[in-house]
Amino acid sequence: MSEQPAQVKTKLDWSAYESYGSFGFDSFGDFGGGETAPATGGGYAKAAAVCMGKRQCQKKDKGVMCPSYRVTDEDKHSTHHRAVTLKAALEGKFGEHPFLSEELTEAMELCVSCKGCKSECPHGVDMALLRVEALAQRWQQLGRVPLRERLFAHTPRLARHLKLLNWVGALRKRVPLLAKTMERWLGIAARRSLPKAARQDFLSAVPHTLPGNVAAREVVLLVDTFSNHLDPQIAQAALDVLQSAGYTVHIAQPAAGERALCCGRTYLSSGLIDEARAEATRLLDALSPFAERGLPVIGLEPSCLLMLRDEYHALGLGERVTKLANAAVLLEEFLAREHDAKRLTLPLQPLSGKVLVHGHCHQKAFGVMPAMEKVLKLVPELQVELIESSCCGMSGSFGMEAEHYEVSMQMGELSLLPTVRAAATDTLLIANGTSCRHQIRDGAQREATHLAQVLQRAILRR
Repeated sequence: MSEQPAQVKTKLDWSAYESYGSFGFDSFGDFGGGETAPATGGGYAKAAAVCMGKRQCQKKDKGVMCPSYRVTDEDKHSTHHRAVTLKAALEGKFGEHPFLSEELTEAMELCVSCKGCKSECPHGVDMALLRVEALAQRWQQLGRVPLRERLFAHTPRLARHLKLLNWVGALRKRVPLLAKTMERWLGIAARRSLPKAARQDFLSAVPHTLPGNVAAREVVLLVDTFSNHLDPQIAQAALDVLQSAGYTVHIAQPAAGERALCCGRTYLSSGLIDEARAEATRLLDALSPFAERGLPVIGLEPSCLLMLRDEYHALGLGERVTKLANAAVLLEEFLAREHDAKRLTLPLQPLSGKVLVHGHCHQKAFGVMPAMEKVLKLVPELQVELIESSCCGMSGSFGMEAEHYEVSMQMGELSLLPTVRAAATDTLLIANGTSCRHQIRDGAQREATHLAQVLQRAILRR
């Protein structure tokens, strides 16, 4: 017999859904039916009830949605089933602690937060954000956050120390027993490589402002945790490109004495919403003065930059979010807009050959790929081909987790990894997402690069 749970006190701001009216699914599976959102959960319940059972998420045509359904072919791993199950949990069908229930745990298990449903679902179900709230509620009902999840979440705090642990990753490759021990202890897949930190991070060695031409337009470069500590060469490439185009570049920096800025993505993805909000507040403090002046804030990592335009609205941080969201652009979006406005003077030289481009899920979900293609086609003689792929399967920490490794690789094998393996050795590979490059390295033994590095190469050929 179902029991009505207490009103859920949500950790994210779901007020945008509060004004929504009646909802209903075409089919509720084993959970019965109804025409309204659950009585508990407020805007959160209404956000789940946005799903109308059209089952667009259960199609396997070209596109992103839904990666887990595409590889399992099981209804229980579709966006529709997740929404149905969450609605049932909020209706009290899974007992007093619904977020610990086996039904909800299984439904959310393989969601990779690709955001495909937000753009491809006819009603725009945001399952990635719904999952974050469910995860936060789970940790609250459990009374703790597991060690592995805390480690992944705290990547921004731990990143500056990672270079001291590069030897662990190297030793782990040579000693399989060590990898298996880590798998048993931490749940990190033994077959997955560990990220390698750079010897020198980018931000500690660069001035806060780098001048361009006289009366040049000013821009702000937001260097994320991954570009700062793991791939500083990408941040340098972006800086070279912007300076070559004549812009005065401000490097986003924290307050004196504080560690590097972070968008809070790893915290949010792990369900640590208070910590994500704290990181977002620091970033807002640093970037709001630039946004107030109308300067574009340019990012490199899709999941980080696009968080400023999307999830920041759910963190309850006030009016500053809107101005920052309007200012936030990925590098390819900025360059494409400048080109369209006839303001871009980038000295690109010919690069003969072919480039294969894998789009990050969030680039696809937010319609950024046309800008990516447009900018690459500015390079003379470069043959640009977009890989028709779904999620790479890595999705942040998802592909690192032992229990998800196989599914992660299956997602990659749908189209991305076979296409990369079949590519000629002199074909350039582009993947702007850190996780995507990691998956390509592990799954196809090829190194992918960032759009900024290809543009840098075309400039340096002078």
